[in-house]
Amino acid sequence: MTPDQLLTFAYVADTGNISRAAGMLHLSQPAVSGQLRLLQDWFGEPLYRRSGHGVALTAAGERLAEQARQLRQVYNQAHAAREAWRGLETGTLRLGASTTPASYLLPALVADFRQRFPSISLHLSDGNTRQIVERLPVLDLAFIEGEVPVGLPADTAVHGWRQDEVVAVSRADHPLASKGAARLRDLADSPLVMREPGSGVRQLVERAFDTAGLSPAVGLELAGVEGVKQAVRAGLGIGFVSLMSMRHEDGTLAAIRILPRPLTRTLSILVPHAHASARAAERFLDMCRAQGTRPD
Repeated sequence: MTPDQLLTFAYVADTGNISRAAGMLHLSQPAVSGQLRLLQDWFGEPLYRRSGHGVALTAAGERLAEQARQLRQVYNQAHAAREAWRGLETGTLRLGASTTPASYLLPALVADFRQRFPSISLHLSDGNTRQIVERLPVLDLAFIEGEVPVGLPADTAVHGWRQDEVVAVSRADHPLASKGAARLRDLADSPLVMREPGSGVRQLVERAFDTAGLSPAVGLELAGVEGVKQAVRAGLGIGFVSLMSMRHEDGTLAAIRILPRPLTRTLSILVPHAHASARAAERFLDMCRAQGTRPD
């Protein structure tokens, strides 16, 4: 058994998928499978079984995964401490962000950070909220939408950042478009174009309809804000997006605010291994929090 085998096993245990774990570790899928076989041979008992497109841990695998996660936490803390000691002359800053902050808030911040600290190598990956939370072990900062999930890795700090409003979006010639606002029951009879499961917008919208006692039909499910907007332009239904994504529209779409109370959610910043955070991550966090205090 080697530490690398245990670290690899921790990622497979968290994702339930060898291919996804390989991508997070920047390894090939055969390399990950080989490490798992060696670890299982050393342990002397099955640790996982194939299940659909992924893997499911055995009881022995679950016990070993707890130890592997502890090793990974210590490894990440040591890595973050090294980055802190090295300062900002060199280093890497790894950011992960869900769709809204990745598209509409972070680009300007990243450009500002690059100008101030040109020697820092900065990597930004995006995805929906669920995907970003899955990547926390390999990130320095994560930006997510909506409710903060339970069960975050130990030593993860959470900072509320900004408020965001989610609106319905329709074609400009839709009967509701001229009103600019509508109740959820006014939208429930229309086919809805929804983001994929795991999206913060979808979770907020589904919870709002459920609270109102409504069960609208999802006519189409798409990944990404622009996909939703394109489907709405094509007349496939009414979608839901962040109001920020409507700022530079060309007039073919209309934003419809929700009555009697707007649909709002908090954008949060997650800081893994917060007690040994790299200086680059601390500087970027400071910039974000300063921006969050200014009006748009």
